Amino acid sequence: MYRPPGLAILGDAVEPSRKRKIRLGVALSVAVLLAVALIYVSFNASSNTAEPTQIMAASPGQQFEMNATVVPGTIKHKGETIDFEVEDRDGGNAMPVSYTGIIPDPFRGGREIILTGQRESGGTFVGEPESLITKCPSKFTTNASETASSSSSSSNG
Repeated sequence: MYRPPGLAILGDAVEPSRKRKIRLGVALSVAVLLAVALIYVSFNASSNTAEPTQIMAASPGQQFEMNATVVPGTIKHKGETIDFEVEDRDGGNAMPVSYTGIIPDPFRGGREIILTGQRESGGTFVGEPESLITKCPSKFTTNASETASSSSSSSNG
């Protein structure tokens, strides 16, 4: 019985060198597909991170992840909603914020926050429920002047 070369019939074994080439091709194809999926997800998952002055300049309705500092003395509770004002981390114009949801324990005036939401047409930034994060000041950061003064005072004593 004539059989053309390369035609496998049930029960015939595939040559080991061809089997390795097939496995390599499949593995490379899967690796390329995973890399493309990772790149696609990383670009689509990016968010607009901005400070209040950038958000005030943007058109209303855009979604942002805001990094800001709570202005001391502006926090007002209205039932489950809190209204407060924020400013850029280095100061600037204050922007009103309205938020409904769980309030982290360290939330207070002067603290840095991260809040996801959008600016309404009236100028108020409305945070998404359960998206408020309070950044606690680090007890491990020191100024170079503090370090220098403490080391010079200890060497004088």
